[in-house]
Amino acid sequence: MKIWAHRGCSQQYPENTMTAFAKAAQLEGLTGIELDIQMTKDGEIVVIHDERVDRTTDGIGYVRDYTYAELRKLSIETGQRRKERIPSIQEVLDLLQAGMEAGLLLNIELKNSVIPCPGMEEKIMELTARRNLRDQVIYSSFYTMSLQKIRGMDADAFVGVLDTKVSDCFYKQRGCFGTGSAQMEKRGQEQILRTALHPFWKGMDLTKEQLQGQTVRAWFGGHLYPEKPTGTRLALGKLEEMGITDVFLNEPERYLRQRESR
Repeated sequence: MKIWAHRGCSQQYPENTMTAFAKAAQLEGLTGIELDIQMTKDGEIVVIHDERVDRTTDGIGYVRDYTYAELRKLSIETGQRRKERIPSIQEVLDLLQAGMEAGLLLNIELKNSVIPCPGMEEKIMELTARRNLRDQVIYSSFYTMSLQKIRGMDADAFVGVLDTKVSDCFYKQRGCFGTGSAQMEKRGQEQILRTALHPFWKGMDLTKEQLQGQTVRAWFGGHLYPEKPTGTRLALGKLEEMGITDVFLNEPERYLRQRESR
C-alpha cells in the first residue's frame, strides 16, 4: 500500500501550507504529497483547496476575486504565534524540488470543475517542465476536459481521474483516454498506469479482480487541523483487498508506522 500526504500532514498542521508540506517531505517511506491549485485574479497559481478563502483563512470571498498580493495578506491560523499564508505553487515546488528529484511524487489536483480557470493547464505544465519534474507529477481533476487538455500537451503525462465512485472513474478513463481502444492495446500496460483512478474510498463498487492492473488511489474525508480525530482507524489490509493501491491520508505519519508494523 502506497501512502500519500493529503494536503500535506493536514491532521497535525493547517492543510496546504508550507509547514504541512515540509513535515510531509520529511517522512520516510512516503510515496508522495497531494495538493490543490487554483488561480488568482491576476493569473497566479496558488495552493488552496476551496474555491472560497473563508474556511481556511481570515478572509472572505472567492480566490478568483483576489490578486496574488491581496491573497498574501490573508492569514491561516496555526495555533502558534507565527501564522501561515496561502502559498504559491512556485514556493511549494521550491520546497519540494530536492525531495522530488530524489523520488518523491507530487499529485496536483486542478480545482477547475466548479469555477473555470482558463490557462491553468498550460501554466502548471510549463512550471513543472521548466524544473524537469515531468515524471514526478500526477495531474488530477474531476473535470476530464482539463485532463484531456494536459494529455493533448503531453501524451505521456501522468493523470488521475477523480470521481466519487471507482466505476465512474473507470468509465471516464475508458471514454476520455481511449484505454479500451486499439490505441490502448498498442501502448499497453504502461499507458494504463499513467491514467490512474482516484475514487472516494467508500465508492469502491468494482471488485479487485475487475480493477486488476489499475492504479487506484483512494481519498478520504477524515479530520483536518484543528479538528480532533475520533479514534477510528483505517485497516490498510482491508483497503488492499478492495483493490486500492494507494491512499491519500491526512495523517500519513501514523499509517506509515502502521504499515511498517504489519
